[in-house]
Amino acid sequence: MNGTASGSQRILITGGAGFVGSHLAELLVEQGHRLLIVDDLSTGSRRNLDHIPGDSYDLIEARVSEVLGACERYRPDRIFHLAAAVGVRLILERPIETIESNVVDTSGILEMASRLGVPTLVTSSSEVYGKSDRVPFREDDDVMYGATSLTRWLYACTKAIDEYLALAHYRQSRLPVVVARLFNTVGPRQIGHYGMVLPRFVAAALAGEPLEVYGDGQQVRCFCDVRDVRRGAGGLDRA
Repeated sequence: MNGTASGSQRILITGGAGFVGSHLAELLVEQGHRLLIVDDLSTGSRRNLDHIPGDSYDLIEARVSEVLGACERYRPDRIFHLAAAVGVRLILERPIETIESNVVDTSGILEMASRLGVPTLVTSSSEVYGKSDRVPFREDDDVMYGATSLTRWLYACTKAIDEYLALAHYRQSRLPVVVARLFNTVGPRQIGHYGMVLPRFVAAALAGEPLEVYGDGQQVRCFCDVRDVRRGAGGLDRA
C-alpha cells in the first residue's frame, strides 16, 4: 500500500470535479486521503472543488485516456472511476463523444487497474435495466433496449459494456472491482443544463414557468441524495 500517512491512501478519482465526483472527493479528503483528480471539465467545474483544501489533491484537466501514464505513475491505492458523459441533452447532442468517453476511458482505466491490482469502483447507471417494467429491478433480470437507430439507447448500451469489461477483468485477472448502478442522483451543486430533472423543475418554479413533464406524467422515478451516494461509495473498502 502506498498510503501517504498512517491510515491514509492515495486515491485516483476520474470525473472528480463533477457533481457526484466532487462530493465523493470531499468525503475522501475528510477521511484523510490524498487525491489525484482527473476531469476534462466538460460537465464538471473547478468551482465544485472549492470546498476541498487545495493541498489535499492534484487536478489534471484532461480526458482519462490521455493521461493514463500519469495515473499509473501516481500508484493509487484505490480507484473511483466516475468519468462519463452525463445528461440526456449531452448524450443526444454528442453521441460519438458519449460512446468514446464511456467505453474507451473505462477500458483504459480497467487495464491499468488490472496491471496494478488496485481495488476499483466503476459507476454504471440505472439505464442498464433498459425497458424493463419489472419493479423492483433485479440485477440478474434480462434486459431489452431500443433499436440502434435511436440515440436514446446508446448510453445504456455503453454503460452495459462498461459492466462487461469490469466483470471480464475480474474473471481474467481477479481485479477487485465493484460496479455501482447509480439512479437519479440529486443534491447540491447539480445543474440542469444537460437535462437533469430536479434542477430544471426548481429553475422553472423560481421563474414562475410551467414544469415540463414528458409523456403522460404517470412515470415513476427513483431519486437518491448525493450525500447517500458518496457515503455508499466511500465506505466500500469497509464493506
